[in-house]
Amino acid sequence: MKNTSIPDVTVPASDHRRLERLARVGADQGDVDARSLLSAINRAEVVPDRAASLDSIVTMGSWVTFWINWGSPRETRQLVYPEDYTSQRTQIPVMSALGAALVGLKVGSEIPFFSAGRTNVVRIEAVSRFDPNEAVRVLFSNQVSRGEKLPDDDDPGPSAA
Repeated sequence: MKNTSIPDVTVPASDHRRLERLARVGADQGDVDARSLLSAINRAEVVPDRAASLDSIVTMGSWVTFWINWGSPRETRQLVYPEDYTSQRTQIPVMSALGAALVGLKVGSEIPFFSAGRTNVVRIEAVSRFDPNEAVRVLFSNQVSRGEKLPDDDDPGPSAA
């Protein structure tokens, strides 16, 4: 296993304020994941919400492509606040062990986190501000999928020979 150190954390100002409040409440109630999040927030570099450096940083609402423990399949999920969490398959709540570990990491970073009774390591491959399936939604919302004929389409389609 690789030697992992604690990577730098960068957080936009608006996420920082909200995450700090959320983590403090959870930590005060004894939540271990909230304590991990608070540790990340306390060491974070806080930048303006529109900073160019955020393009490669895991922020709230971003889609993150990552590996856990190098042997696991790559996953892409969205980091969300607890009240926005609706899907285990597509989202990671920030108040989970993995969610707290991901906050503020940049592409290429890796960090250990404790979950399910063992230490795991997560590595960030990519960060996007949009749903990776956005292209599919666009395709299914266009004229072709609704059965409408495209304006420049004069081709009658296939015919029997």
